[in-house]
Amino acid sequence: MRRICIIGVGYVGLTTGTCFADLGNQVVCVDINAARIEKLNRGEMPIYEPGLEEMVTRNAAAKRLTFTTSYADGLRDAEFIFIAVATPAGADGEAELKYVRMATEGIAAKLDHYAIVINKSTVPVGTGDSVEQILIQRGKRVGVDFGVVSNPEFLREGSAVFDFMQPDRIVLGAVDRAVAENVAQLYLSLRATIMVTDLRTA
Repeated sequence: MRRICIIGVGYVGLTTGTCFADLGNQVVCVDINAARIEKLNRGEMPIYEPGLEEMVTRNAAAKRLTFTTSYADGLRDAEFIFIAVATPAGADGEAELKYVRMATEGIAAKLDHYAIVINKSTVPVGTGDSVEQILIQRGKRVGVDFGVVSNPEFLREGSAVFDFMQPDRIVLGAVDRAVAENVAQLYLSLRATIMVTDLRTA
């Protein structure tokens, strides 16, 4: 069992966190949207995805899956922190990264132990570098306080649970290959091809 924090409980974050919990991990999902967290804590789903509601209910009842608005609670003892916030298209068509920046700043403010920060959101090349720079600017040290991995998602609406549990490949990118291989351990039970690349290639 590994301890995982998911930042963002939208489509990607909720599916990812729930599936990791279903694989036997301890997962805390964090979102600044208090209404959404309250709804999840009441057992109400903010999105519809076949099979997801039953999985959320089962893992929440087993205490493997919890929801909070608190970064401090979410990051406590977390070994892996997935950033899975929205990246809507801006006026120029480029992905809007303000939520990724806000999530990274929230992590930097509350992280008090080593953890691997994993970009799961759909982001342009170079975002992993930006996440690393924000953490460094907030006084965190690469390799001592954190590692950064890019882990792009390939989840399709309507089959997201299936796509997570039966992926055709898993892509992990990092400057330090050992850090990516640590994240790969989370996916071993899925018996999928795991591709380890550098941060930008992923």
